[in-house]
Amino acid sequence: MSVAFRRETDEEHLEPKFEIPIPAGPNLVTARGLALIQAKVDELEALLPGLTDETQLNAARRDLRYWRTRLATAQPMPTPDGETVAFGCTVTFTLNGRDRTITLVGDDEADPANGSISFSAPLSRAMMDAEEGDLVPFAGKPDAIEILRIAVPTR
Repeated sequence: MSVAFRRETDEEHLEPKFEIPIPAGPNLVTARGLALIQAKVDELEALLPGLTDETQLNAARRDLRYWRTRLATAQPMPTPDGETVAFGCTVTFTLNGRDRTITLVGDDEADPANGSISFSAPLSRAMMDAEEGDLVPFAGKPDAIEILRIAVPTR
């Protein structure tokens, strides 16, 4: 049989493992976001010495590289004043006839299912710098969003 048709090991055909992609742009964080990143680094550093499986060890090392990079590049943001929509604010607004409330946070802290979205998300960018009562365009529609309330969460 030709060598071209022979597979030496199954390892040769495994999917390559790539680094976890770093979100583009600045790594803005709230105080809570910075604490979450530090906790993730601490957790992974504590986990590494106990790992013996090569696959798990490589995955944990990859994750630790990601979180250490995020910690090193973190830019803590000051607490917003609440006068305009800004990073760290909680915003109540109307979109498509429905009232919603979200908090604008950093990429790693974002959890849309629990009401926090990244400051770089299109919805966040559309509302940035708006004041209570403003109507702002979104998704090609003028006056699509009405800003009802801007609050500064307690930390």
